[in-house]
Amino acid sequence: MVPALLAACASTPDGGAQQDTPTRTPSAGPVSHEYRPGLAAFPHLPKGVTSAPVVVMIPGGGWQTADPTGLEPLAAALASHGVVAMPVVIRANVDGVTYPTPVEDVLCALADGVATARQAGIEPTRAVLLGHSSGAHLSSVATLAPEQFSPRCSDPVVQPDALVGLAGPYDIRNFADAAANLFADDAPDTTWDAANPALLAARRPQVPVLLLHGGADELVAPQFSTDFAAALRTGGHQVSLDVIPGVNHGQVYSPDVAAAPVIAWLAGLPKG
Repeated sequence: MVPALLAACASTPDGGAQQDTPTRTPSAGPVSHEYRPGLAAFPHLPKGVTSAPVVVMIPGGGWQTADPTGLEPLAAALASHGVVAMPVVIRANVDGVTYPTPVEDVLCALADGVATARQAGIEPTRAVLLGHSSGAHLSSVATLAPEQFSPRCSDPVVQPDALVGLAGPYDIRNFADAAANLFADDAPDTTWDAANPALLAARRPQVPVLLLHGGADELVAPQFSTDFAAALRTGGHQVSLDVIPGVNHGQVYSPDVAAAPVIAWLAGLPKG
């Protein structure tokens, strides 16, 4: 079961499997920089704007790897519509780290994204985390419970003020075979609970959330997103949920599927 789940969370837009290489450099795109030692960020900066939402993009990989290559086309599409979009590499199980390090990487990446925008003369209107699959899970934890973490980042830490989740396995107790990659072997139940977005849904209710999931996703069931949306709404969040017919796990982050709803949702948010 675990190999299938890992392949699920590292799929490409055509449904194939990515290589398990956490630091692979995209074949095309912007010049990268390191936001933490050895961890690359790939900022896509829009032209002709002085303010924009900053969307830091966290890849999936079953908590085993975290290759941002597949997010590059979506980042380019977002930037062409006035969004600062930045796919990043984060550390994962293959790099010998466990929770909370991947979430700390996410928060440092967001801090860097905000700083990168300002250095380019673009004032952030929102600090947004967008994640796919296991990256959606990590982004959710970082968004709902940032106070649980004390990352040492090169830039001032900022709290995420909006979340986009693409095909995330949010309730990790129901995805435990793969989610075990996130934790040390002796991690207690309290650690699993602290990293379970389904149990954090009532926190930070001021944060709006967009959830997209493919209706044809056979690897991470759409029920994960529908259940998470219900929990978030009960917790007071403004939630937009779209289960997209005919879209599978690897297609949900392709520009043809995700760009338009993400752009429209961002445009409808009040400035943070």
